[in-house]
Amino acid sequence: MDKQKRILAVDDEPNMRRLLEIGLKQAGYQTATAENGQAALDIIKHEQVDLVVSDLHMPGMNGLELFAQIRNDYEALPLIMVTAQGEIATAVEAMKLGAADYILRPFDLEVLEVAIAKALDVQRLQMENTYFKDAAQPEVQGLIGESPPMQQLKTLIAQVAPEKATVLIAGETGTGKELVAKAIHQASSRKDGLFVAVNCAAIPTEMLESELFGYEKGAFTGAVKARVGKFELADKGTLFLDEITEMPINLQAKLLRALQEGVIEKLGGNKQIALDNRIIAATNRDAMQAVKDGKLREDLYYRLNVFQLNVPSLKERNGDVDLLCQYFLKDHETNISDAAMSLLAAYAWPGNVRELENVLERAAILAGRETIEPQHLPSDIAANAQAAKQADVANQFSIPQHTKQIEKRLITEAITACDGNKAKAAKLLEISERSLWNKLDQYDLK
Repeated sequence: MDKQKRILAVDDEPNMRRLLEIGLKQAGYQTATAENGQAALDIIKHEQVDLVVSDLHMPGMNGLELFAQIRNDYEALPLIMVTAQGEIATAVEAMKLGAADYILRPFDLEVLEVAIAKALDVQRLQMENTYFKDAAQPEVQGLIGESPPMQQLKTLIAQVAPEKATVLIAGETGTGKELVAKAIHQASSRKDGLFVAVNCAAIPTEMLESELFGYEKGAFTGAVKARVGKFELADKGTLFLDEITEMPINLQAKLLRALQEGVIEKLGGNKQIALDNRIIAATNRDAMQAVKDGKLREDLYYRLNVFQLNVPSLKERNGDVDLLCQYFLKDHETNISDAAMSLLAAYAWPGNVRELENVLERAAILAGRETIEPQHLPSDIAANAQAAKQADVANQFSIPQHTKQIEKRLITEAITACDGNKAKAAKLLEISERSLWNKLDQYDLK
């Protein structure tokens, strides 16, 4: 039972309102009551309501008129009509207006509980179907790679997934930050809820607030019906905010409040909606530098950065290139030659995994059903691979290069051994403390 769901009972008889209020509370729901249709509309406008149970016969606005008004303004709000035995035709009319069900008087509270549970389930499925239709996201695939950086990343994902902690994912463009977020969601207790992704850089600034929080009818020109936002869609699930540093600063304040209090307000509304979201954010920037540059609120940064994951670039995990090639080519009737694979393995991949996928798709088209050869790859890959090979050969015999590597390793180990005390580390290294500080600057080890 979802104890956050709030049921509005509408009836002009005080005894019936009291009976419904007590029964619904015993069933685990939060409740609100209204004595007529107008009072019900006022409550729906200003407070969180997840389902309405209304009597048919009431002075002023009757149940059918109330349902028609609700359906016009709040398309997704579930409705249940309570009517008498001889009014089946009226109940059918209520169903035509969008009522989820109708109950005949007199009724047992258990019957009403079943009808409410069914209506809320149908609403959830409708929201999920709408989301999947709009998102049209491909099926989530696993994280490909067995290199040490990927093994470490998978271990951290397994550790944080069962927790409630907010996660901040850092990594270059094209490394697969959204796949990491999906992996966390699928390994968590929220896997049966929705994973809802929002790219803060791809949505125009003036639309992002309504996309996240939804809006009420009449909130702005063109808002002819209330709309559910991504926060509500991700209730009991995971909301992934990609490129969080691109979110406008004024909207970051509203996001921070939603994270801290677990409630949102729709655009154009003033009622609080309690939600249970897990937030995962991602950025391709240095998040701390974004704070210094005024791109990210410092308080929001610390609220998001409870657990940070760093997704390695493809250059850092080039041992996975072979596995990734097998994965991306599995749907193509083609193979890749050793010569072509050598060029791919030697390339720096500034566009990371996304660039590799695009290169392989192009190569598969050019090769047809034949084996992918070096001539099917972009010319810059062969040129860069050759340059990298020559640089590796030069570095292999470079005494200054090896000296730098040895110094960096010894300095790092000495400072660790001295628990960060630079003066003691300098003595251990048999150099002056000033020389140590100069080398820390030189090798960017601070």
